[in-house]
Amino acid sequence: MFRLVLATLRVRKGSAIAGFLALFCAALIVGACGVLLETGIRGAIPAERYSGTPVVVAADQQIRWTETKVKDKGDGEVKTKSKEKAKALSERAWLPTSVGDKLAAVPGAQVIEDLIFPADVLADGGFLPGVDGNPTWGHGWSSAALTPYVLASGAEPRGDGDVVIDAELADRAGLEVGDETVVQSTSTPKTYRVTGIARPEATVDQQSALFFTAGEARRLAGHDGTVSAYGVFGAGRDQVEAAVAGTEAVVSSGDERGAVEFVDAASARVKLTSMGGALAGTSLIVAMLVVVGTFALAVQQRYRELAMLRAIGATPRQVRKMISREALLLGVLAAIPGALLGIPLASVIRAKFVSLGTIPDSLQLARSPFPIIAAMAATVGAAFIAARVTARRTARIRPAEALAEAAIERRTLGLGRVLAGLIFTVLAACITLLLTVLHTEPAAMPVTYLSVLMWMVALSLLGPYLTRGAIGLLGVPLRAFPVGGFLAALNSKANSRRVASVITPLALLIGMTSTILFVPVTLSDAAADEMKAGMKADYVVASLGSGVPAPAAEALRGTPGVTSVTEVLNTTIWAGQDKRSAQGLSSAGVATVVDPEVTTGSLEKLAPGSIAMSDLAVQGRKIGDTVPVTMGDGVETKFQLVAVYGRALGFGDVLLAHEDVVGHVDAPLARTVLIKGDVSPDQLRDRVKDFPGLMVTDRSGFQEAQAERQQTNAEVNLVFMGLIIAFTAIAVVNTLAMAIVDRIREFALMRLVGTTRRQVFDVLHWELGVIVLIAAALGTGAALLTLTGFSTGMVGSSTPSISLGTYAVVLLGALGLGLVATILPARMVLRRNPAEDINGRQ
Repeated sequence: MFRLVLATLRVRKGSAIAGFLALFCAALIVGACGVLLETGIRGAIPAERYSGTPVVVAADQQIRWTETKVKDKGDGEVKTKSKEKAKALSERAWLPTSVGDKLAAVPGAQVIEDLIFPADVLADGGFLPGVDGNPTWGHGWSSAALTPYVLASGAEPRGDGDVVIDAELADRAGLEVGDETVVQSTSTPKTYRVTGIARPEATVDQQSALFFTAGEARRLAGHDGTVSAYGVFGAGRDQVEAAVAGTEAVVSSGDERGAVEFVDAASARVKLTSMGGALAGTSLIVAMLVVVGTFALAVQQRYRELAMLRAIGATPRQVRKMISREALLLGVLAAIPGALLGIPLASVIRAKFVSLGTIPDSLQLARSPFPIIAAMAATVGAAFIAARVTARRTARIRPAEALAEAAIERRTLGLGRVLAGLIFTVLAACITLLLTVLHTEPAAMPVTYLSVLMWMVALSLLGPYLTRGAIGLLGVPLRAFPVGGFLAALNSKANSRRVASVITPLALLIGMTSTILFVPVTLSDAAADEMKAGMKADYVVASLGSGVPAPAAEALRGTPGVTSVTEVLNTTIWAGQDKRSAQGLSSAGVATVVDPEVTTGSLEKLAPGSIAMSDLAVQGRKIGDTVPVTMGDGVETKFQLVAVYGRALGFGDVLLAHEDVVGHVDAPLARTVLIKGDVSPDQLRDRVKDFPGLMVTDRSGFQEAQAERQQTNAEVNLVFMGLIIAFTAIAVVNTLAMAIVDRIREFALMRLVGTTRRQVFDVLHWELGVIVLIAAALGTGAALLTLTGFSTGMVGSSTPSISLGTYAVVLLGALGLGLVATILPARMVLRRNPAEDINGRQ
């Protein structure tokens, strides 16, 4: 049997290469997704500033709660099941200094406190980013020992106007000992004298550091009575844990220190896990569609060969075993290199995410054999399942009917396939309906891609019937064109199964690409519309550095003609157990600056201690209710609900008073300041001229900034889903090329009866036009149904945003792929001797 398998693969090189490519791409993408998924679960976060610290004590960087489920088992018996859940905080949690007192009591322990706060250096008229674009953080000089940083020149800071700068940052800023520089931290920009240049004795390439005196660091950090972390020397971990037992402190050592240092990496892990898992699942479904389609076409092309085997006595089991072994051999050969190359592909994806700011550079790629083994297993399994599915009907052909079955394409589908197609149609409709009630992006995104895939599975199962009906409609106008159109109509009708096999990957390409491209467009357009409708500010002041200082906002309030100034600070909170995007707004006059479309209550009542929620986030709460909230840094508090509004996409899920947010974020300066009043931009610029890095624009500037954030999110989705688009595009070329190469005898016969090469190409062009038209109709229909459900749930409108220009590019791209995959193989085939081809020479 194995010799027969090898002989078949050698003779059927075209279908073998096509199957290999489909499986290779499947292993490549699944392997890359597996690496990213593992990175999200257990990716390393190497310590840098804490690399010289044996033990680090910090606050718990997780929000935790217990989920209890009660199940009535009948007969009065009730079963209660509790499970603790945790999510990464969005901001740094701070630790009470009382913990430091407990640590200082440990015999032999040397305890060093660390304060972390943003601090940007002004250079050449702008704020200098940290190394490789990473953040620049300020600290107290005593915490330099945690790395350690040592002075390369100069001396430690002794007064509140002194600063020590790390050597890499000083070199880029052109600063030396004795120079003065402006630093923008958490308050008014201040001029400091550089007293020293420090170099780390460990590798520090994910951040830049400035060191101040202990008093100045405490003032800039602004967290009285708390610290970012403690570094402990001279005591073991067990001693430290015993000392802080009963507090909320978390003790870390070894590799755990990195997660304390880079708190954003923990939330990035969660994001990467969800994205990697969603893409891996989507990839597997797409891979099954593509691989099954490829094998189905390959087996269909071998009907004559398989029919001969049945006619000479081969049993159905033997035929299935032969096809399965061929698939397993191809699967193994393709899975090994594909899965291994998934590692460098994952590295490329990670680098792109880092450049987009989706994940920090501190989160290192996890490398282990598990994703590779899983990708190989999934690929070989997909090959085996595809082979068994496609060989099932062929192996059941009775020997007496074998040659007739090979000569004439069967016009009906099996009952099982039809039932499966109807089941997937119902399933796709249910998932699309589910989309209409999903109102959050994390919940809607995976379901959106699942919806379009389920529609495509249904279309692939019922493809021959749908194709035959479409060809019947298109055949009438096609017959009006002699030779090319006429022959294309007849050929497509006679070979509807083959045409359907080619249409499926092309429809998948069009449907998936349209969905991926227009989902973020629908969101961004709706957000832009809501922002435009709700923005009443006349001008916006934005910062090119760490934010707009509070004194600058006060200066703007004193400008003649200005009636309202609102500072805007973005964060993430938890309302109960629901994660919500939030904005902190200066409460005085806020209703005159923004209009989030309040439906209940009044935004004018927004003040410290109160909260406004969108109608999607309010979840049955009523005006006057107390809303338990966990702030981004883990502090639990309560707010009174004063307003419910409708424009969640434009203004976020929750609005809070700026005063209630500013103490719970890592960067407390407002990113933007909204201004209402009869005033000129020059007057505003004059007011903030003493604050470097601020720019004044009209309200469109704020809308552009919001649009840029939406565009970044769209790029993140496109990076992930672009892999599937590329995979599907390869499948399109693969399938079309297979279909053309299999028609050698047909083209030879056409040449021998007098058809010219030009006329053959004319037939192919008409056939390709029919294929692209049907694929466009099916793919667009699946995408439109999905997008309508998504838009209804997320935007509240059944009309998604679709760019006709972008859609035209998608169709032209599909047509271009079709032309390449059709014309090039056809040119190679038509160069052959038709007399030899008609006799069956391959």
